[in-house]
Amino acid sequence: MSRIAYVNGRYLPHALAMVHVEDRGYQFADGVYEVCEVREGRLVDERRHLERLKRSLAEIRIAPPMSPAALGVVMRETLRRNRLRDGLLYLQITRGVARREHAFPPSATKPSLVVTVRASDRAKLDTLAATGIAVVTAKDNRWERVDIKTVGLLPNVLARQNARERGAREAWFVDAGGLVTEGTSSNAWIVTQAGAIVTRPATLGMLKGITRAVVLEVAARQGLSIEERPFSVAEAFKAREAFLTAATQIVMPVIEIDGHKIADGRPGPVARALRRDFHRHAEIS
Repeated sequence: MSRIAYVNGRYLPHALAMVHVEDRGYQFADGVYEVCEVREGRLVDERRHLERLKRSLAEIRIAPPMSPAALGVVMRETLRRNRLRDGLLYLQITRGVARREHAFPPSATKPSLVVTVRASDRAKLDTLAATGIAVVTAKDNRWERVDIKTVGLLPNVLARQNARERGAREAWFVDAGGLVTEGTSSNAWIVTQAGAIVTRPATLGMLKGITRAVVLEVAARQGLSIEERPFSVAEAFKAREAFLTAATQIVMPVIEIDGHKIADGRPGPVARALRRDFHRHAEIS
């Protein structure tokens, strides 16, 4: 069956799903997005994702194209038309189509809304989690407002491509002080030798990950020690475990950073337990 996309009020074959050449998302990266996991045909943490979407829109002063309830209907109809069981739903809202001008277009300009879905192989991801992944580090040269989930992702793209060329799956950004901020599309975590889970606080220097928030809840339920603070690359090298979190990967063990093996080079018990229990605590609707 061919894929179906929602574009500005219409459900279209994926190959015909297009926006205007002067859409501000295309010309200025003037827009925001969300990615939701789809599990057994249902959305994971929809409420949290839509709350973050609302905040991102407010931060860059784009009016929501429809109510959260109406958007939920569009998201589920897109799932239904694609008969998607496991995968991802991508939602993007831009400031709309207008003559190219840096300043905002007239207030009557309608925002553009696109929703697409893509299947993923859960078994393949589980196999990857069972062996772990490698990450590399990259200088954090992004703008200061990375707390907004904007479509302006060129530094992330370049860092991810560098990671791929170096045989790694993800890149972790590192600030001028040698502290890890986050991944190109993930949040970064370590487990100290004392057994504490460490991840950077959700401040303006990073995106407040939805999966991150759920994992913090899972860790608390498991009685684990949690420290929300920055950690350095040097501390990560000495960690008992490392892992990342994202809607696309849930909890993914990291067994190597910049070619340095973490502990014994195998996924650790903390990351495995957090991944195992994640969907028991996530909101699935």
